[in-house]
Order: sequence, then C-alpha cells, then structure tokens
Amino acid sequence: MADLLIRNARMVATVDAHRRELAGGWVAVTGNLVEAVGASTDPAPAATEVVDAADCLVTPGLVNTHHHIYQNLTRAYPPMTDKPLFGWLQSLYPLWRAIDEESVYASAFVGLAELALSGCTTSTDHLYLHPRGAGDLLGAEIAAARELGMRFHPTRGSMSLSHKDGGLPPDDVVADDDEILAACDDAVHRHHDRAHGAMVRIALAPCSPFSVTEHLMVQSAELAERLDVRLHTHFAENAEDDEFSLARFGCRPMEYLERTGWCSDRTWVAHCVMPHPDEIVRLGAAGVGVAHCPSSNCILASGIAPVVPLRAAGVKVGLGVDGSSSADSASLWLEARTAMLLAKLRDGAHAATARTMLEVATLGGAGCLGREGEIGVLAPGAVADLAVWRLDGPVFAGAVADPVEAWLRCGPSSAWHTVVDGRFVVRDGRVLHPDLHHVLRSHRQHAMRIQQIG
Repeated sequence: MADLLIRNARMVATVDAHRRELAGGWVAVTGNLVEAVGASTDPAPAATEVVDAADCLVTPGLVNTHHHIYQNLTRAYPPMTDKPLFGWLQSLYPLWRAIDEESVYASAFVGLAELALSGCTTSTDHLYLHPRGAGDLLGAEIAAARELGMRFHPTRGSMSLSHKDGGLPPDDVVADDDEILAACDDAVHRHHDRAHGAMVRIALAPCSPFSVTEHLMVQSAELAERLDVRLHTHFAENAEDDEFSLARFGCRPMEYLERTGWCSDRTWVAHCVMPHPDEIVRLGAAGVGVAHCPSSNCILASGIAPVVPLRAAGVKVGLGVDGSSSADSASLWLEARTAMLLAKLRDGAHAATARTMLEVATLGGAGCLGREGEIGVLAPGAVADLAVWRLDGPVFAGAVADPVEAWLRCGPSSAWHTVVDGRFVVRDGRVLHPDLHHVLRSHRQHAMRIQQIG
C-alpha cells in the first residue's frame, strides 16, 4: 500500500524521458519516493491517504537554481529601484552588512515558504555575504529549510576583493582567500549529504569575477574537484560585467571561466546574458549549466539571455528567481512564464512553449544541480517532490484544450499543493507550518532595522 495517492488529475505531466502526459492521471508515493505513475486507464494502488486532483495539473516540483534569499530583507527598497547592476549593488552593501543569524533564518524561512507557494520544491541559495561577526549564516538558513521541509542546495559563497582592491563590496564584508577556502571545506563536511534523496547539499560559490580574486576562483575549482561538489558564480550578466572583465583580466568572461578551471560539468553559472555565439557552443561542450533569471535581468536592464540557443547547444538551462530585492517576487511560476515570453520575443513566436519552460523549470534545474533522474521528474524512484495546480475559476475559463499551455499562459497561478519528500509543505494554497506568522513578524522587524526605518 502506498502512503499517498494523488489521483484523478486532469493531467499528470511527468517530464520523464518519454515526456508522458497522463490524462486522468495519478501519482503514488511511498516514503519519500515516487512509487508509480499512471493514467486513468491504469489501476492505481491503494494508499493510506488519497488526494483528489480533479481539474488540476500535476507536475514535478519546480527547481530554483539561483537566489540570494537574504535580499528579501530589502525588497522593493525605493532608492535602489532605478539603478543598473553595479550601482545597485554598491548602494545596497551598506544595508546588507547588518544581516546576522536571526535575520538570515527569518529571511530563509519566508523566502522558501514563498517559493513553495509557487510550486518550488528544491531551491539553491547563493549566500555570498558574510559580514564580520554575523555568526553562522549558512547554518541559519539550513536550519530554516529543515524546519520548513524544503529541499535545499545552499552555496558557501564568498567575496575577497573589496572596493580598495578594485572590487565593489566594502572592506567589512570580504575575507581573505585562505579563510574562505577553509570555511568552504568546513561547510561541505558539516552539511553536504551525498545520499539519494538528500535534503541538503552544498556547492562552492565565489560571488563573481568582480568581487573575488583570480586565485580564489582557481582554488575554489580545485577544492570542488577534491570534495566532489558543484561550483556556482555570476557570469556574463550584463555589459558592465564584460567591460570589467576586459579591463581587469584582459579577456572576456568566457575566457576567464576557462582559464580559472571552471569550464566543467560541475559548474552552473547565473544569468549568462551576454555570451557570444561561439561561447555558447563552448559552454555546451563543457557541460556548464545556466541559471536563467528573466525577471531580474529585466528589472536591472541587463538584457535577454539566449535561452533557446543555449539549450540547442546542449547547455542545461534552469530557472532562478534571483535576489528578492532585484526580482522582488520569488515565484518560479512567474519566472517560467516570463522566460517563455522573452524567448518568444528574442527568437520568434515558435521558439518556446509552456512545455519548453516546464522542462527548464524542472529537468533543467535538476541538470544544473547534478540531480537528473532524482528531482524534476515524476517517475518511479525519483524523489516525491510534486506540485498540484488548480486549473479552474475565472482565470482558466475556456482553457479546456491543453492543460500545460493553460498552466503557463493563463494565471497568475500558485500551487494548490506542494509536496516535498513525500510531505505537504503547501496544502489547499496555504503554507502548513504553524510558525509562519510568527516568522513573518520577526522578518518585518529585521527588515525595518536593516532599512533603518522607525
């Protein structure tokens, strides 16, 4: 007998190797794994708990491949809403230096709850800001993810190149290379779980070429190889990024990635807005993944990433909501829809469909995180991470021909149920954890303190 049966869906979009779409479908869960999937014509197993998904689309849980969750403490901060990337960062660093364990716990809890409401079941976080005396920030956000029940891939980020050294951040939020490498080694040994179905895995993530030394980039790649963990950084984000790389390193970002040892299949990069056509081919050949952050790229006027050519070259493209004070909304559904619209705008109306972006939001994210066949798919043996989406009410009226296109073209839409590791995190459109309102009050207090309001 299964533990949980989601049945009677209008459609189950498995996103499996055969891209099966099962009318009247069901998903059976035993423990933390998918036991079986089927259509209305297939006999479903008995289960301890049965949930009716009539008029719903069931998909794999969505995967968020790039975020800076602590930034939701300065969400929609008015003085920063009209600046491009570099000026935006330099203006916000003085506020962000005030983060600590309590505020990072609250921001992670709230940010991951927001993601769960958008059907996200696995999220990474690029936590690169570690002010002196702030405490164990990585441990704080991992504790929040465990408490909420979300699958979490945080990165031990870092900055080592301060403003006085030609970088962007102030002196008190950077550390020297040896200190950073030791902290990365410690984070992996303390938190990284290599088991199938792991709830926490760690990656190494120097913030960006304009905030770390070349030595740290090289050493981080070597350490990731020794520890067998993944690598993440910002890459080719906008024209300023290109100009900085040419001026400081004498090469384009792609060449810098290659010369520092980062062109490998353990790497995924954020944004990748400005690659040349030949660089797209090289990224695909190297097996590098890309976290596409369409809302952030629009808000910061960074440009439109070449998602269609990247995928055609074999690059594993996932979605990222990016930091909450640049993208402001941590909704994977919104990112999938925006990505579809921008791909059509850039490469033609035929270039991307809702199914394209469902694949990006699931399989692509799994590829970025090195967990293909384990997350981002509904198939026997995969983890029991899924989202149930209602397709009824006024916003879906008339959308009767194609549930997947309806899911992304209509809306806005939030998940009705979000199941992570076989357990409900969101049910009937609500986050189940009883402490959410308390944490929201705490989050507000920390946000007001950091923004120096009141």
